[in-house]
Amino acid sequence: MTLPFFQHPDDDGRRLPIAMAHRGFSTDGLENSMAAFRAGAGLGFRYLETDVHTTADGVLLLFHDETLDRVTDGRGRVAELAAADVARARINGREPIPTFDELVTELPDARLNLDVKDWGSVRSTAAAIERHQVHHRVLVASFSDRRRRAVLKLLSQPVASSAGVASNALFTVLGPLLPGPLFRPLMRRVLRDVHALQVPVRYGRIPVVTPGFIRRAHALELVVHVWTINDAQEMHRLLHLGVDGIVTDRADLLREVLMQRGEWPGRPSA
Repeated sequence: MTLPFFQHPDDDGRRLPIAMAHRGFSTDGLENSMAAFRAGAGLGFRYLETDVHTTADGVLLLFHDETLDRVTDGRGRVAELAAADVARARINGREPIPTFDELVTELPDARLNLDVKDWGSVRSTAAAIERHQVHHRVLVASFSDRRRRAVLKLLSQPVASSAGVASNALFTVLGPLLPGPLFRPLMRRVLRDVHALQVPVRYGRIPVVTPGFIRRAHALELVVHVWTINDAQEMHRLLHLGVDGIVTDRADLLREVLMQRGEWPGRPSA
């Protein structure tokens, strides 16, 4: 994979698995806060996964839910609130909700996996990427392929992108059924602007991340990132299978696993 987002070598130039801190790293309920993003970066994570929503007056926030209710002391739908009102809410009663501008400015070396959560964030996400010229630092994701493609169409430069639910489902279901000469050209059309398959280990009872899945993805020059893995034994198993990246809430555990395997960038900190 040649896009800058995926270039993750060690000091000797060897390609490493991508370790991604899911909504930053926090063990005390501070997901998608600057405290969580700083904690992930402090552990040495180069990749941070986050979500974007947009306020009624067009400010792009790093926040997962449609409403403030679950994780903050505020109330209401983000899309119906002004940024000044959202700014008064505190995640777990402690941390403000960060903006995209804050994160890309404060952590200039971080690469961001952006999950575009709603249609109201299509234009604001593209505008923020353009404003900061961070095309090389972002991967645009969404459960909706249409929404993801709508963001890509507004950008002046290529960015990394991952498949939505429908495309992932087609790849998963058709892979074992169709012969390679039929499957590969079909998937090249379906996944024409996709560089990564970001998937769970299984959808319900349907296994997704299998040796065949990984082999078929790599044959199409697609990387496989698996979410959200919080068990060290499962991390080892997936890395042994050949996945290209892991998304985790337990950045501390994933860092330890990768260090044990000699696949952590740089030298261990004291």
